[in-house]
Amino acid sequence: MTAEGFVSALIADTGNDPWAARVPHRLDTLLAALPRPVRAAVRTGAAAVDAYGVLRTGRRLASLSPEDREAVLTSLAGRPRLVPLLDLLKVPVLLAAATERTAPAPSPVPRLDPPLTCVPAGETPARSTADAVVIGSGAGGAIAARVLARAGADVVVLEEGEHHSTASFHRRTPLERFTDLYRDGGATAALGNPPLLLPVGRAVGGTTVVNSGTCYRTPPHVLARWSSRFGFGLADGLDAHLDATESLLRVRTQPLDVLGTNGLLALAGAERLGWRAGPLRRNAPGCAGSCQCVVGCPTGAKQSVQVSVLPDACAAGARIVTGARVRRILVDHDRPGVPRAAGVHVLRADGSAFEILAPLVVTAAGALETPPLLRRSGLGAHPRLGGNLSVHPATSLAGRFSEPVTSWRGVLQSVGVEELHERGVLIEATASPPGMSSFILPGLGRSLRRELDGADHLAVLGAMIADRPSGRVSGRNRALVRYALDPADGRRLHIALGAMGRLLFAAGAQEVLTGVSGAPYARTPDELDAILAGITPRQLHLSAFHPTGTAAAGADPDRAPVDPHGRLRGVTGVLITDASVLPSCPEVNPQLSIMATASAIIEANLS
Repeated sequence: MTAEGFVSALIADTGNDPWAARVPHRLDTLLAALPRPVRAAVRTGAAAVDAYGVLRTGRRLASLSPEDREAVLTSLAGRPRLVPLLDLLKVPVLLAAATERTAPAPSPVPRLDPPLTCVPAGETPARSTADAVVIGSGAGGAIAARVLARAGADVVVLEEGEHHSTASFHRRTPLERFTDLYRDGGATAALGNPPLLLPVGRAVGGTTVVNSGTCYRTPPHVLARWSSRFGFGLADGLDAHLDATESLLRVRTQPLDVLGTNGLLALAGAERLGWRAGPLRRNAPGCAGSCQCVVGCPTGAKQSVQVSVLPDACAAGARIVTGARVRRILVDHDRPGVPRAAGVHVLRADGSAFEILAPLVVTAAGALETPPLLRRSGLGAHPRLGGNLSVHPATSLAGRFSEPVTSWRGVLQSVGVEELHERGVLIEATASPPGMSSFILPGLGRSLRRELDGADHLAVLGAMIADRPSGRVSGRNRALVRYALDPADGRRLHIALGAMGRLLFAAGAQEVLTGVSGAPYARTPDELDAILAGITPRQLHLSAFHPTGTAAAGADPDRAPVDPHGRLRGVTGVLITDASVLPSCPEVNPQLSIMATASAIIEANLS
């Protein structure tokens, strides 16, 4: 097992708690699902801490008493340069510890999923034909398949991940689902200053399976910008598609009775400050407040596209091939004029291949995977392909309250605070299953254990920034994501943290946990402001969500790889319907924007 002594030291295991003894095994299970470099880095870091213990005491951590292990950690914590590295090592350990320590509340018996026509890649013939192939089954791919199939086309949807039912979510722990439902076990990251964790889903239903269920309409000023600045004319008529998408997903304002204490505290704080806030609109009618949206809804309430959109597509004749990685789009260069799509070449998990011949290929692999796919296909010549990446940089803050909050009981993302939205800051009350928050608890050893023991008294807020496009996706075989946070967006993150702190204090928080190494607590708004004034974004624990823009649509052929109707330039018969086609950051959770845009693109190309 991975450095039992290191884990025991980190969570101050005295040998009296059965759950603590199970954490090393749970950690090994988690690491096995992560990419090899991440796995190696965690194990190397744990081994380095163990080696430091040997230097200090002559013995490995596993053979030391709890008191001596604590002394080793105290010595390490006294080296400020090492604290950020130790914080990174804490992340997988806290995931494992929370899974063993805190069982989620039982969920109601799940609903039966509507039927899907899913075929494993291993059962697919070496060559077949279709009218259209859709690459990816997430928000954009599902809508494309539905519209095409209902128009009478023979449609095949190709999904690299597998199909997971609501019943399977109900019977497995959140962490077990986490490693199955995310690409790279949730360890996808953008390299840069600072680096950003950028988790994306990989399953039938794509990231809609693991998002919060929050459904914001594309703001009118964003649609106007897409039309006037970028020449994306379909934005002018997107309201009708947004209406239809909201109806299809059964979007409603979340009722108060399942918000949970985390959301109610956010509402109370906003009311005392006079800030605009309210329950979020979500695609989860009958939500039971199980707070597990990010690892697959265990009740079937959340209308991810595998239960709301793909069943309609399958009922109209579409079929979904799972475990299928598209190696390249086949292109016919023999005819005179512009090359045209001829189908796809697809790899199975065992390395064998098959082909589907089709005159229309719809690429909906996501903003991180579409650029590499197009390059592998010889369709990546446009200089802007892979650029223009926006990612909604995000940070969080926790407040400690005298009474229990138990933030993981209630809606995961419950309340939106829009007071600063015009300044590019959107605050959302966002809890997570235990241990899965992007907020890292402070401390090591006994101090960290106290935080774990008191986690039910913490309320958590998150904020995301409407960023300037500051990233790029490179690579052919594997996406390499680079992102340089714009200085203006760094300032917005500071504004967001200060605002979240004021909100928590207004709601009655005794103190705020900052997530800043060296200054983990603030007991007044002024104290928090002083801490924030002395740090840079690199000192924050940041994550990112909602990558968009890497194959942007627009009127200018020099700036936009995709034309205003969603057609990839330089080839006939390739449409882009995922988040990569959005011209700029949508400034809100983007599922509705992606689905409405995909619907508009397919309908425009059918007419």
